[in-house]
Amino acid sequence: MARNSNKLEDDLDELFRLPLAEFTAARNTLAKRLKQEGRSNEADLVKTLAKPSISAWAVNQLYWNHRNAFDRLLATGERFRQAPAARLGGKVANMRGALDARREALSHLSDLATELLRDAGHNPTQDTIRRITTTLEAMSAYASLPDGPRPGRLTHDVDPPGFESLASLIPGAGMTELPARITPAQKSAHVATSTQRKTAPVSNVLQLEERRQAKIAAAKVSLQEAKSLLTEARARAKSLEAAQKKADAEAKTAEKQKLEAEERYEKARAAAQDAKQRARSVALEAQKAAQAVNNAERDVERASKELDELL
Repeated sequence: MARNSNKLEDDLDELFRLPLAEFTAARNTLAKRLKQEGRSNEADLVKTLAKPSISAWAVNQLYWNHRNAFDRLLATGERFRQAPAARLGGKVANMRGALDARREALSHLSDLATELLRDAGHNPTQDTIRRITTTLEAMSAYASLPDGPRPGRLTHDVDPPGFESLASLIPGAGMTELPARITPAQKSAHVATSTQRKTAPVSNVLQLEERRQAKIAAAKVSLQEAKSLLTEARARAKSLEAAQKKADAEAKTAEKQKLEAEERYEKARAAAQDAKQRARSVALEAQKAAQAVNNAERDVERASKELDELL
C-alpha cells in the first residue's frame, strides 16, 4: 500500500509538471490506469483534479523548474515571521530587511514567470502576472502556516491568509512593553504610542507592501509589453520601408517600360502610317498598271484586226 501511495505521489507530481494543454488528457489516462489496476479510490481522487488556471500552472512550473528561487521566496516568509516586531515611535523596526528580501524574490520570480509563459506559447498579460504575484505572496505567507496549499500542485489562484493570521505569527505583534520605571510623561507617551499602534498595526505594513509589489509587477508587465510592441513596431516599420523601396523600384521600372512602350508605339504608329501610305501608292500604281494592261489589250486586239484585214 505504501509503495502504491508513493507511486501515486510521483504520478501526480509528473501530472502537474506537464504543459497546460496536456493536463486533462494525462489526468484522464492516469485515472483510467488506476481503475484498471483496481485502485478505484485513487482513480476517483485523480478525476476530481481540476485543470490549473494559467496563473496557477505558472506558479507550479516555477516550483518545479526554478526551485532555488521559489525556496528563497518561502525563506523570506519565514524570515519575516521571525523578524523582531519591536515598535519605535509607532513603526515596526527590523522588518525592512525581510520585506526587501521578499520583494526581490517576488520580482525575480515574476520575471521568470514572464519568460516561462512566453516560452510555453502563453501571453503574459498584466492580469496574469498580477495573479501569479499574488499567489506567490500567498505561498510565502502560508509557508509559515500549517495545512497551507501544496507547492507544485495548485489548480487555482491562492489569496494570502488574513492579516489576523499573519499578525499572530509575528513575535510581539499586538503586545506592549512598559519601561521598568514609568514617569507620568512616559506613561502619557506610552498611551499615545499604543493608540497609534492600534491604528497602524502590522497588517497595514503588509497591505502597503503588497500594494507596492502589485504595482511593481504591473509596471514590469507594462514595460515588457511596451518593449514587445516597440520591437514589433520597429520590425513592421523596417518591413514597410523595404516594401516601399521595392515598390519605388518597381514603379521606376514600370515607368521606364511605359516610356519604352510609348516610344515603340510611336515608332509602330509611324511605321503603320508609312506602310499605309506605301500601300496606297502601290494600289494607285497597280490601278494604273491595270489600266495600262487594258489599254494594251485593246491595242493588241485592234492591231490584230487590222492585220487580219490586210491579209
